Amino acid sequence: MRHRRRRRLLRRIAWIALIVLVLYLVVAYVVLPRLWTHYEHEPGLEGRPMVTVTTDGIPGDPLNVGLVGSKDEAIRALVEAGWYPADAVTLKTSIEIVGSVLFDRPFRDAPVSPLFYEGKKQAFAFEKPVGNSADRRNHVRFFETPGEWRGGQPIWLGSATYDRGIGVSHYTGEITHHIAPDIDAERNLLMRDLAAARVVIEIFDVTGVGPTLFGRNGGGDPYYTDGELGIGVISPDAAPVDQPPRILPDPPVIAAKDALFAAAKGLVGQDAVPQH
Repeated sequence: MRHRRRRRLLRRIAWIALIVLVLYLVVAYVVLPRLWTHYEHEPGLEGRPMVTVTTDGIPGDPLNVGLVGSKDEAIRALVEAGWYPADAVTLKTSIEIVGSVLFDRPFRDAPVSPLFYEGKKQAFAFEKPVGNSADRRNHVRFFETPGEWRGGQPIWLGSATYDRGIGVSHYTGEITHHIAPDIDAERNLLMRDLAAARVVIEIFDVTGVGPTLFGRNGGGDPYYTDGELGIGVISPDAAPVDQPPRILPDPPVIAAKDALFAAAKGLVGQDAVPQH
């Protein structure tokens, strides 16, 4: 009798172990991959890299924003939203940015260093100064994305970050700006500015680099992100419209993931971006 009970117990344990294994395989290889990836608003972006690279080939800032429209419309929309086009990197502008930092002088068109996406340097870059010096600023680089997207219009994918000060790259020793780690704050700031200027008619998210708590950019600066990439559809000719943009909701599983990530960010600390 005791031997029979032991056999039944062992069979029960074996069945439980099998059920646990099956559940693990389903969650790890089916549920979680679907949870982290959603391209229902723009299927054409699936499979593209979502991180830029530096001139040295080091992974740079992740992509976290995008604009749908022509290049001229994108530039006009950013100007309407209160952002300034960055000057090209030249000897003159390099000297000017040094003077801005050393003497606390405004330089709202300060140049940004080059980053590359799919082998191409940023097509244009914009910034929004914070204070008088060019050492602190909101800035975004936009890259051409080959092909046509929603309604035959191009998508300009971008990387928006906040420069919190000048320092030395942790990887190469070069002088560079250091970014604040909460890159989602910059994504949200840019989308808010575009919405407030009424130059976007629709805003939605697609999966970007994916949830990351301990990322590092090309200068070795830490960053964290919920992994979403915010995209704004520009109004025709970037002319202000009467209605606020339509916000396409995230799927429930993505909204739940974002809520969990917001709580997890407390584990790595909050290096807050100034409120504007």
